[in-house]
Amino acid sequence: MLRLHFHNLKNIAAILLAAMFFSCGNELKEVQDFLAEKNLPIGEAKDVYLIHTDSGKVKTKLITPLMDDYSNRKDHPYTEFPKGLTIVTYDNKGDSVTLKADYAVTYTKTNISEAVGNVSITNHAEHSTLLTDQLFWDSSVHYIYTEKDFKLITEKNIINGKGLEAKEDLSKVNMKSIYGTVYVKEN
Repeated sequence: MLRLHFHNLKNIAAILLAAMFFSCGNELKEVQDFLAEKNLPIGEAKDVYLIHTDSGKVKTKLITPLMDDYSNRKDHPYTEFPKGLTIVTYDNKGDSVTLKADYAVTYTKTNISEAVGNVSITNHAEHSTLLTDQLFWDSSVHYIYTEKDFKLITEKNIINGKGLEAKEDLSKVNMKSIYGTVYVKEN
């Protein structure tokens, strides 16, 4: 009798265990919504070294110790680089421009990125470097801007100011409020 009772308990336990496994079938959308509700990334990548090529030529390198993917956000999906990043872009001649920052976030729908903390952009061919604490970058039109203090270092000048707009390679720069010594050519 004891044996029959133990056998029935074992069968009931097996049925309950099977029912638990089959009842835990969360849909992918439910999991994504849960992660979005808790403000958790849908994906995380560590020690990223991403190379983008076009016709066999390297166009962009992205290097970051941590990349979090929040593409599960309905209104404003984004990718976050909480431990900083380095982006190196190459033109057709092989010249490069390097952007570095302590933190960055890229909004997927707008192609607008924000870089914060020790932001630097260096155009290696032109020997110019922009330093600031915050920078916005519109990658769809290749345009950068900041309303914060900046320092622009060129071969001949060190220009300090507040507020700047420029092409992402620093080839055309519009400065709002500048101070310091600037050398200009006389006609």
